[in-house]
Amino acid sequence: MLVDGNIGGSIDGTGGGDLTVIDSQVDFADRLGYDGVWSTEVARDPFLPLLAAARRSSRLQLGTAVAVAFARNPMTTAMVANDLHAFSSGRFILGLGSQIQAHIVRRFSMPWSAPAERMREFITAVRAIWHSWQSDERLDFRGDFYQHTLMTPMFRPERNPWGTPSILLAAVGPKMTRVAAEVADGVVLHGFTTERYLREVTVPLLDSGLRTSGRERIQFTTSYPGLIATGADERAFDQALEAVRGQIAFYGATPAYRPVLELHGWGELSTELHRLSKSGDWQAMTDLVDDTILNTFAVVGDPGVIGAEVKRRFAGMIDRFTLYAPYPMEEYVRRTIIDDLHSPATVTP
Repeated sequence: MLVDGNIGGSIDGTGGGDLTVIDSQVDFADRLGYDGVWSTEVARDPFLPLLAAARRSSRLQLGTAVAVAFARNPMTTAMVANDLHAFSSGRFILGLGSQIQAHIVRRFSMPWSAPAERMREFITAVRAIWHSWQSDERLDFRGDFYQHTLMTPMFRPERNPWGTPSILLAAVGPKMTRVAAEVADGVVLHGFTTERYLREVTVPLLDSGLRTSGRERIQFTTSYPGLIATGADERAFDQALEAVRGQIAFYGATPAYRPVLELHGWGELSTELHRLSKSGDWQAMTDLVDDTILNTFAVVGDPGVIGAEVKRRFAGMIDRFTLYAPYPMEEYVRRTIIDDLHSPATVTP
């Protein structure tokens, strides 16, 4: 199992996204033995930190988890991904996501319609553009949402000696999950995913989509940012518990993620969290996440047990695990978890 971290933002307690601190974050990831780092698009651009990371580290894989596809178009996305793949000597992974309608329309002022179908075409268009650049063939992509039919020599990049990047697609619902399995190279699961939801809903959908695309599971990457609650002492542990409860409550208030709660019989919790979110009562929302819910959505315990529990829950279903800890975590705690996840010890289901 490959183990990843985040840079360029505070999503996992590693610090801010100011570009002046990226070097130290990458050095930290290298020192701890991460296999790769992801850059998110929350309050900052997802691509710029990876340019700094590629210059700083010659080992780490680098990816966006995720860049908002519908805030861009296939051509601009293909260009920046191609450049990062070349600059990093083939270590770049393009992680894409759809976001939700309100953000696409009201924040990015971009069109929204049929997100699964649009995403399928977006990925296909990006691949067509890359193929044109790599083969020198005429660009002639004509879809329902995107058309790319002009590529003159002046605007054609030279062939990328590292080939084209892998594309991973963020997915929660069944339609987008099928799109990921049918046209992408992998899937980025949401942190608001449980072992049961993964086994009973996500994996069967991925298997079906892979059969449709004529591929084997080994040809597909599943990346999962899993919530972790741990700490070096009682005070740090309590801080982690509170932060993770709050993160679960935040996600649980989003209607798009209700099916995960419903699978566990907690549909009414989704309704109540959504109601409280409208009034901004975040503490009341956090208090609704009891120990059963907490332990269902997060791996909780002393640092020395986290790695083994992650493997017990997810071995055979995920290929990359990102430590998702929305609170400060001591270096030796991270190192313990990373080392345990890298350990080849056999896990009994």
